Amino acid sequence: MVLSMGSALADDAAFSDTLTGDWGGVRSALDDRGISIGATYTGEALRTLSGGSQQGTAFEGLVDIAVDTDLEKLVGWRGATTHIRAFQIHNANGENAADYAGAISDPSNIDALATTRLFTVWLQQEVGDAGSIRVGQLAADDEFFISDTAGGLINGTFGWGNNFAANLPSGGPGYPLATPGVRGKISVSENVSVLGAVFSGDPAGRRCYRDDPEADPQACNDRGTTFSFSGGALWFGEAQYLVNQGDDATGLAAAYKVGGWYHTGRFADRRFGLDAAGGRVSMADPTVEDDDMHDGNWGIYGVADQMIWRGDGSSLSLFLRGGVSPSNRNLVSWYVDGGIGLKGVFPGRDEDALTFGIAHTHVSGDLAHLDRDVAFFSGAPYPVRTGETVLELSYAMQVAPWWVVQPDIQYIIRPGGGDPHPDDGMRRMENAFVLGVRSEMNF
Repeated sequence: MVLSMGSALADDAAFSDTLTGDWGGVRSALDDRGISIGATYTGEALRTLSGGSQQGTAFEGLVDIAVDTDLEKLVGWRGATTHIRAFQIHNANGENAADYAGAISDPSNIDALATTRLFTVWLQQEVGDAGSIRVGQLAADDEFFISDTAGGLINGTFGWGNNFAANLPSGGPGYPLATPGVRGKISVSENVSVLGAVFSGDPAGRRCYRDDPEADPQACNDRGTTFSFSGGALWFGEAQYLVNQGDDATGLAAAYKVGGWYHTGRFADRRFGLDAAGGRVSMADPTVEDDDMHDGNWGIYGVADQMIWRGDGSSLSLFLRGGVSPSNRNLVSWYVDGGIGLKGVFPGRDEDALTFGIAHTHVSGDLAHLDRDVAFFSGAPYPVRTGETVLELSYAMQVAPWWVVQPDIQYIIRPGGGDPHPDDGMRRMENAFVLGVRSEMNF
């Protein structure tokens, strides 16, 4: 009886970071067979107090369920693992934080169409001790352009940056849309590795924009089961230098990454179109009849995430990320974000984290010229887009091992880069002030 009770207590301790514990021993039994089940609920309220497209409060929630298997334990398949992840996304009155703020940088990284959807499902095979191959429905934002310190912020651009989300078809393979793909990883040394991947070019599918150029890609692929192979191919490559990344590391953690992407699809020019005779004219010109298309698209980027101080249960880290893309076929020509994260803010609060970040999204110069063209042809004032800047301060407080409460403040300068106000096209939206709180529970 004593041994049985001790074993049960040990199992419960192993799952102390979950609200529901060991499920009476079921979780431990599944783990022994190589099956791991996780569930997280994230709920938040974000209010746009001033500026943006309108004032109001968005209530949003995300149920995130993942099932991982070790196939060596389960069926004896050495070096193979699988992963399935699904979401149940909901909100109040069909409105998200982005609907109020009107920004390129979505104030919430869980913002999405309310639905139940499959996200990722893949098989990974280890290749010796030096690499792995992953195949299935993949998300690029799981592995590329990642900064752990930036992950302490909730604005979506500090995850899947606007240099991808605003430039790639349907937002690219990032939350909440994943696409079929293949990813390879090679460890060159203990600290250096190289990632390469190819994804389907448009996660929304070939039918999405056929009848409606303004169609919502999330609605086109509302269950995550389109498994699109349309829109060309998106290639990613990234080299990584990582040190002191383990939980038991005593030195200063560092992550330095450089990467690039290339999309084989066709992209419309951001300023010029074609008239009936095939001549290039401004998209603001009434004689325009068709898009002027470019073959291919690309971008390069870098990430630096450096811990600069480590104390007893505390640490201080800095991050910096940025990327550039061609101005004539992209909404965003260059992007940069950076900030600071302090873990263990107060004595005895080692798991709490205070993070501050700044992100600037520079709108394509070709789009700025188009805005001037609109003013010229209309003969009326029209805002000229230049760029959008986000400042965010967030404090993640570990209330319990399985529960984090996160107050958050954001100030968005020139939402949409200076987009016209929806109620008055002759003036741009005012700076948006967003205040909110998030709760995340691990079940």
